Amino acid sequence: MSSSAKVLQVPAPDGTVREVRVSSPDRIMWKDAGITKWDLATYVASVADGLMRAVGDRPVTLQRFPDGVGGEEFFSKNPPKGVPVWARSVICRYPSARSHPQLVIDEIATAVWAVQMNTVTFHPWPVRSDDNDNPDEMRIDLDPQPGRGFADSVEAAYGLKVLLEELGYTPWVKTSGNRGVHVHVRIARTHEFLDVRHAVIGIARELERRMPELVTTAWWKEERGQKVFVDFNQANRDRTIASAYSPRPLPCATVSMPVPWERLRDVKPGDFTVRTVPAILAAEGDAWAGIDAVVGSVSAAIALWDKDIGERGLGEMPFPPDFPKMPGEPSRVQPSRARKPPEQT
Repeated sequence: MSSSAKVLQVPAPDGTVREVRVSSPDRIMWKDAGITKWDLATYVASVADGLMRAVGDRPVTLQRFPDGVGGEEFFSKNPPKGVPVWARSVICRYPSARSHPQLVIDEIATAVWAVQMNTVTFHPWPVRSDDNDNPDEMRIDLDPQPGRGFADSVEAAYGLKVLLEELGYTPWVKTSGNRGVHVHVRIARTHEFLDVRHAVIGIARELERRMPELVTTAWWKEERGQKVFVDFNQANRDRTIASAYSPRPLPCATVSMPVPWERLRDVKPGDFTVRTVPAILAAEGDAWAGIDAVVGSVSAAIALWDKDIGERGLGEMPFPPDFPKMPGEPSRVQPSRARKPPEQT
C-alpha cells in the first residue's frame, strides 16, 4: 500500500508560502542509497537558489522515473498533466519544425511539483523563455570514452579554461554527476542555435589541436579512441544536459555539482549526492553565484570556426541522427560501414 501524501511548504516569489503535495512520499527512488521521493523533494527545496539559477526562466525537459531509478524512464517535453496554476509553459520549436509547449520553472515550488511527478533530473534549454531561438549560454560537455575517467575530463577542462579565457570568456565548471565535466559560458543572445553550435565546434577543434593525445572531436565512437570527447552536438536545438544541482539516475544519487576551478582537481563525483550537497551548499555557498554577472560575445568563438573553414578547409560536422539532413553535413554513415571506392588497377 502506498504511503499517505505529505505537503512540503516552500516560499513563493511574492513572499507567501506554497504548499506542494507529494504523494507516495516513501516511494524508493534510489534503492541502493535508500532515498525516497520525499527525500528528493526536500533536497530540491534545500538547493532552491542554486537550482533556480540553473533552470529559472528556461524551457525544461523532465527526466522522470515513475518506479524509481532503475525502472522505466522517459523524458517529458510537454508539461505533465495537472500543472499547478502558478506554473507556466512556453512554445518551443524543434528540429523537426514541430512546436509544442514546454514547462518553465519560475519558482522552486514548480521544481518540487516536478518531483511529485517523479522527476529526477532537470534538463534546461540554453535559452530564456522570451526567446528560445537565441541561446544565452555555451555548454561544453567533456565526455570521457572507455579507458578514460573523471580525472582525464578534469585535465581537459583545465585546458579548455585556458582557451576560453584567451578568447575573453569567463568559464564556469561543474561535475556531470558521472565521469564527465561540464563547462558553461554565458553569452549575449545575438546568434541562433546553428551559430552557437559552430562556435562550440570551433572551440572543440582548437582544444583538440592543443591536447591531441587527450581530446577528440570525432563524432563516430569507433574513431574516438581512449580520449575525452567534446560533445559539440549538445549545442544543438533541443539538446540539453543535466542542470547544476540536478540529481542523476545513478545508484549513489550523485548530483551535477558546481565547483570552484581551484578545487576541481580535488573533488570526485561521488562527493556530491542528494544526501551531501545541501550541507556543502549551506557551508560553502554556490560556486556559480556570479555566473549571470559576466556575459561574453559568441563572436570570438565563431571566429575560430570561420578560420577553420577559410584557412584549414574544415567543414560541417555530423548532426544527431534524428535531425534533418543539414546543409554541408558529411555523410551520416558509420566510417567502417561506408562504401569504399573500387581499387584502381
